[in-house]
Order: sequence, then structure tokens, then C-alpha cells
Amino acid sequence: MKSSSQLLRLNADSVGEPGQVIAADRVLAGNPQEVVANLFTNTQDNFFCGVWASTTGQWTLNYTEDEFCYMIEGTAILRDALGNEETLCAGDAFVIPAGYQGSWETIGSAKKFYAIYEQS
Repeated sequence: MKSSSQLLRLNADSVGEPGQVIAADRVLAGNPQEVVANLFTNTQDNFFCGVWASTTGQWTLNYTEDEFCYMIEGTAILRDALGNEETLCAGDAFVIPAGYQGSWETIGSAKKFYAIYEQS
């Protein structure tokens, strides 16, 4: 994790901590694990970006932050609390706003760049 005033290039091959199991009370299907390589945190500790990956499974979401995502590889289905769903594939860019509730389902494995802003 870096905080700097210099340009930082993000590498899709960045490696995070070994697979972390999604909290059991959030899991809806499968046994999903995630890997997070947080590559930057600002000095206010409310903006983060890096690379995230997960294995097959589905879990609940309850966003308090705004997140911009760019799918690097794989496929995921994002479902909101009303049942609307979007299939996201490599090359797709999207924003999940603060207040979003629903679920994320990874089909196979997926990887994305993320940029998260948490209002202080």
C-alpha cells in the first residue's frame, strides 16, 4: 500500500494476501474467496485503489462507499435489492454507489481494478 504525490501505475498482475474467505453470514452460494492487493491509500485514508479477485460464489453487498470498477478478467453478476441484474465481463467499467444493496456473484473466477472513495 502506497501513499505518494508521484504517479502510480496499477499492474493487473499485482498479488495480494492469500485468499480470504468471504464472511459466512454474507455468503449466499458456494465458498467464495477473495484476494485484495490494495496499491494506494490517500493521506486522508478515505480513497483506495488496487486489484481485487475472487473465486466462484455469491454473497451479499451493502455499500457505504462509492466504488469504480474495471473488470480485467472473468464474469460476475451484480444483482440489486429489487432483483435487477447486470452481467459484467472483462473490459466492462462500472460504478457501485454508496447505498447500493444486493449481491455479487462470481462465475468461475474474476479480477477487477477498483477505486473506492469513502466519505469521511
